[in-house]
Amino acid sequence: MAGWRGTRARSLGDAEAELVGQLYDDHGAALQAYAQRFVGDPDRAADLVQEVMLRAWKNPEKIHPRTGDPRAWLYTVARNVLTDWHRAQQRRPEFLTAPEELPELAQLDVELDRALEAWQMSEALGRLTPDHRAVLQEVYYRGRSTAQAAETLGVPVGTVKSRTHHALARLRAVLEEMGVQP
Repeated sequence: MAGWRGTRARSLGDAEAELVGQLYDDHGAALQAYAQRFVGDPDRAADLVQEVMLRAWKNPEKIHPRTGDPRAWLYTVARNVLTDWHRAQQRRPEFLTAPEELPELAQLDVELDRALEAWQMSEALGRLTPDHRAVLQEVYYRGRSTAQAAETLGVPVGTVKSRTHHALARLRAVLEEMGVQP
């Protein structure tokens, strides 16, 4: 893991190298483990992580600390890189894993996608106002009607409807800012 700063930092600008180097220090090991679960080869996983870091370097606006925790963006990119790798492997059958292992990989992919989506949603909800977050929690996560949510929150039904509308619009905007696609 320490090799990133030594070899790659010389070719990047100082600010970019420091930012990508810090990302690598903070998230490189976790990304490596994530990639290795899919590819099974530590060297291939390291190559995939390097690709993620290269994309981070090329898109500094996506990873700047002011835009929030870059971890969700990094994992989204890692998933895309892994998907591209998997598709390339399907074109070259001699490199595919044994057929009996594929269902396990597919299930792991589904579980990781769910975890990533939950993490991204949690991050997005954290960026909403407390009132918007509370109304979405009551209506969508707890499954309450607008009347029940209004009673729980102590506000009129019309306020719940209005807040829900505005909260969903803001949530869509936040998810777009985070680079999450529907």
